[in-house]
Amino acid sequence: MAFKFPEQFRLRKGEFGSSLEAHGLNGAGFIPVRTHRAPLKFIASDGTCCVQGERWEHVSVSLPDCCPTWEEMCKVKAMFWDDEDTVIQLHPPRSTWVNNHPHCLHLWRPVDARQPLPPEWMVGLRELGTLS
Repeated sequence: MAFKFPEQFRLRKGEFGSSLEAHGLNGAGFIPVRTHRAPLKFIASDGTCCVQGERWEHVSVSLPDCCPTWEEMCKVKAMFWDDEDTVIQLHPPRSTWVNNHPHCLHLWRPVDARQPLPPEWMVGLRELGTLS
């Protein structure tokens, strides 16, 4: 398991500019996913900052006029984490909602804990394949 940062997409100048040498696997950038849409904007943190005893790897992903699609979020997940890493999107209690951007989604992975998952059979039956 390893958090990765796609250096080729890192912003190096301006308000969100960073460098691998100074900021490690933390920073922001733009990922050109589709040619007919704006690139995906991301802000990533590798979990080195400990908040209230918990460390989380985190990538926020946004577009100017709509939320990223499932396919786009899958591509982002693959850029920052290994195939076998469990990464989650959360639906927290409404009383804890924070929304600083109307078209932003988040991917999370706890650094110091194993993310529980439901049994595979509760998600679907592998032998059925993909149904249309």
